[in-house]
Amino acid sequence: MQQDEPVTRPASLRHRLVDTPQRYGLVTRVLHWALALMVLWQLTGMGIKQLFGQGAAFQFFRAHHGNLGVAIFLLALLRVIWMVAMRNRRPGHGAGLLALGAKLGHGALYLLIVLVPLTAILRAIGSTRGFAPFGIPVTAPRAENVDWMMTLGSLLHGEGGWVLAALVAGHVAMVGLHEGLWRDGTLRRMAGRA
Repeated sequence: MQQDEPVTRPASLRHRLVDTPQRYGLVTRVLHWALALMVLWQLTGMGIKQLFGQGAAFQFFRAHHGNLGVAIFLLALLRVIWMVAMRNRRPGHGAGLLALGAKLGHGALYLLIVLVPLTAILRAIGSTRGFAPFGIPVTAPRAENVDWMMTLGSLLHGEGGWVLAALVAGHVAMVGLHEGLWRDGTLRRMAGRA
């Protein structure tokens, strides 16, 4: 008599949505890749401005900069909330100095991906233009700028964006090390394959 083979069942929807120790769930992956694309768009526009000035190519990117920044801020907040909810479920970073470096690097990325757009939002709220992301009036134009909001935004938004760019470059470089040298499947886990 032949023994029955175990029945392989497709993973439940809940199992596919949440993180596991073997891979990141669909929610984490969607938030990660959506933020990656939007941040890349923003950094590309700013890079074009630095390299070629404020010509037509920069204006194309600039037309979407404010609204996309608000979208990044909102998605980043969701990402942080989801990360906290999944903190005991997600794949680990291992142990030792590399693990500590990964945790610190990710923490800095999370911090800046929230703070960089937040400082621009505060600057917009404190300006005489008002704040109306996606055409939705949030604050009316002011008679005068709110100095501390304008100063904070001017001091931290641009420079914070370049620090974020450096962290993103380091993040990508580390993925290259994980995949090319250590071959530990880090990218596969963020792509949804164990």
